[in-house]
Amino acid sequence: MNKHLEQLIELSHVDKEIDAFEPQIEEANLQYDALLATKNSITNEINALKQEIKDEQIKKHKNELHLAELSAKLEENSKKSNEVKTEREMKSLQLEEEIAKEQVSFANEEIERLEKLIDHKQSKIDELEAKAAEIDGTLAGVKADVDVKLARIDEERKEVFARKEALVGAMNQKGLSFYQKIRRWAKNTTAVAVRNQACMGCYMAISDKVYSDVIKGEEITMCPHCGRILFLEPSDAIGA
Repeated sequence: MNKHLEQLIELSHVDKEIDAFEPQIEEANLQYDALLATKNSITNEINALKQEIKDEQIKKHKNELHLAELSAKLEENSKKSNEVKTEREMKSLQLEEEIAKEQVSFANEEIERLEKLIDHKQSKIDELEAKAAEIDGTLAGVKADVDVKLARIDEERKEVFARKEALVGAMNQKGLSFYQKIRRWAKNTTAVAVRNQACMGCYMAISDKVYSDVIKGEEITMCPHCGRILFLEPSDAIGA
């Protein structure tokens, strides 16, 4: 097989190895990232509940102030009742008292409702904080495992990059430039095998003449349909 073709095929295999590291890294980080996302979601929910509690406490405080005002008003009306001189004044005072009592009843009910709501949300916060603490305890162990996996992947990647660097240094620069142009669009299918007289990049059948050139391997042969570099795998070459 043509030396330059061998180098291009080898380079395509090395590039595939390099590209395969990214999903390995993502997979290694997957569990840690999922736990971290859950923890962040819980933290956001806790913060939202705390803000809601603050808002409800403000509403409760306003109702308590209003209740204090109503109590003072009822007390004042009670004093006034001893000074009433006419029936009209008495009826007016009674009406005010009834309205005030209704407002007192409503304020008490609203305060009770808000207290229950605050207690419920605080219980939810306590539950979420317990979950967050549990996740924190797990995160450290998962991170340690991830770091071990990433360190191993990094070592393997360094070895592959070293092989690529050595290979590229020994290659004809014109052939390398030619390979890189195809790789820009073909990615990991820059150099593909021919099987059953078809390009494994575009899966189109190639002519007998092109297939014969691929079998010989004396020159770099490109697929006439898609432009990828074609080669015959060793086992197929033996059969051919």
